[in-house]
Parts: sequence; structure tokens; C-alpha cells
Amino acid sequence: MRDDVKAADAILDREYKVLDKGFLRLIDYMGSDERIVNSARVYYRDSKGKRDSAGIIDYLIRNEHTSPLEQVVVAVHIKAPIFMARQWMRHRTYRINAVSGRYSLMKAEFYV
Repeated sequence: MRDDVKAADAILDREYKVLDKGFLRLIDYMGSDERIVNSARVYYRDSKGKRDSAGIIDYLIRNEHTSPLEQVVVAVHIKAPIFMARQWMRHRTYRINAVSGRYSLMKAEFYV
């Protein structure tokens, strides 16, 4: 069972255009801001909630405490230029599936 997040449910499978040929679409998600906050509170034994949720998430990001942020998962479908996709892969570890030019006919799309 997953947490329902109204804002995420509202954009599921909606395609957002990026530049002239790209797009981004949320396919699925698991978890919510509260999942992140509850994971962070385990570290500090702060189950009563001395800080508000937004404050905890801000603290985690500002201080680069990323493990609670990794408690949530999103699946997105992205079409982007290869140079942009390679930059994303360089800066963060995640699982990726991509269309293979060895097994699929690729469109003649490129940037100069």
C-alpha cells in the first residue's frame, strides 16, 4: 500500500513538454514528504515532531543528509537530448532504462 499524494495523483501520466522535442511524465510514485520526515525522525528519536515537516526536509537538503530522501521513489518517463541525460547520470546514482540504438530504429533528432 502506498501513501496517496493528491498533488502527485493529479499529474500522473500527464506529459510536460521540455524544450522543443523532449518531455517529462510521472509514471508512478511511492512515499511522500511524511515518509521522508518519519525516516529522519528515527535518527533523532523525534517521534513527537518538535520540528515541522518542511523544516526537517529543508534541514536534510541543506546539510546533505540524503538517506531519508532516498526512502521515496518516483518513476518518470523522460525524453531528453543524450548530452542532458548523460549529465544526470554523472551526478546521481539511480536505475535507468533507455532506448537502445542497437535494437531500435532511432529518430533522426539531434542538437548542434
